Amino acid sequence: MKSTFIFLRGKVVKMKFLFNLLLAILFSIDHGAAVDTVSVSVMEGDSVTLHTGVKTNQQEDIKWYFKDTYIAHISGDLSKICTDVQCNEGTERFRYRLKLDNHTGSLTITNTRNTDSGDYKLQIFSSRDSEKIFSVSVHGVPAAEQDKVKRKEGESVTFDPGVTINPNDSMTWYFNDIHIAEITGDQSQICTDDPCEERFRDRLKLDHHTGSLTITNINTTDSGLYKLKMMIINSSFYITRVKTFSLTVTGSGLSSGAIAGIVGVVLLLVLPVAAGVIRCLRRKIYTPPAAQNEDDDDNNPPPDPDADDDDNNPPPDPDADDDDNNPPPDPDADDDDNNPPPDPDADDDDNNPLHDPEAIPLRRGTRP
Repeated sequence: MKSTFIFLRGKVVKMKFLFNLLLAILFSIDHGAAVDTVSVSVMEGDSVTLHTGVKTNQQEDIKWYFKDTYIAHISGDLSKICTDVQCNEGTERFRYRLKLDNHTGSLTITNTRNTDSGDYKLQIFSSRDSEKIFSVSVHGVPAAEQDKVKRKEGESVTFDPGVTINPNDSMTWYFNDIHIAEITGDQSQICTDDPCEERFRDRLKLDHHTGSLTITNINTTDSGLYKLKMMIINSSFYITRVKTFSLTVTGSGLSSGAIAGIVGVVLLLVLPVAAGVIRCLRRKIYTPPAAQNEDDDDNNPPPDPDADDDDNNPPPDPDADDDDNNPPPDPDADDDDNNPPPDPDADDDDNNPLHDPEAIPLRRGTRP
């Protein structure tokens, strides 16, 4: 009797263990099927929207948690809507960077940061409760995400976003906040308005695989900020990414500073040369009398060796050495009575204030 009781008790214990094990397995299967996990990878500065996949008016409540911290709530009748500190005064992590869609309850995180990485849990309360987890990873922005480009007039420039376009993605290009180009799926549009057409005039090209924008034959008026807005769309989320390119176009010739420098150097070289030329011309135009005598200018004919005296003194007659009417010359008198001896202190006579370059002085001992 005792042995039979022990046997029956063991049977009951074994059956109870098997029953509990079966319940645990069923619970784990059911629980695992109810929780869906989605991985989301964004760049720092992106905006990401996490979709609920439902309509707000068909649910009782939709709640969001970040690492088990209550961050957003919207009721089916919209009687309660809160985000961040409005829901939980103990947290200011997002500082008003959270937004809720009133129609779907989807959560948007703007201007994402590294500290926003983690699990975001969605709870939907309705006739059939459900949960969903979004595992978000925020990566730092590489240096290439913020490009500054310099080009010269006449060249071409290409702005490459560094991504591959999926069929559902869209890209929109802006120049100084003016819409200039767009890619949506396999469709593209370039310069749909007159201001864009007048500015670029068929100089824009779009790559449908990468979304890159090329501008040909650029000029200085193309300088400015080019912004690309990308929409990366997934069934469970979509990411809004903005990239900027700063373009500076310089003239193809020399800059004004370089031209000024070259002009200054040329002036420093030319001025001394010009001054020397002017000095030489002035010397050539006006030469002092003494210099004229030394240079033997063309205006001064060579002296006549046959004429030692001026025109008033005819040359002596060789046939008449001792004419009665002509007394022998006085050795002490070089000139006749009408020509007084020269004054050693005066180079010229009173009637000639300037030295006559044509007059050749008599050599000592020369007879008139």
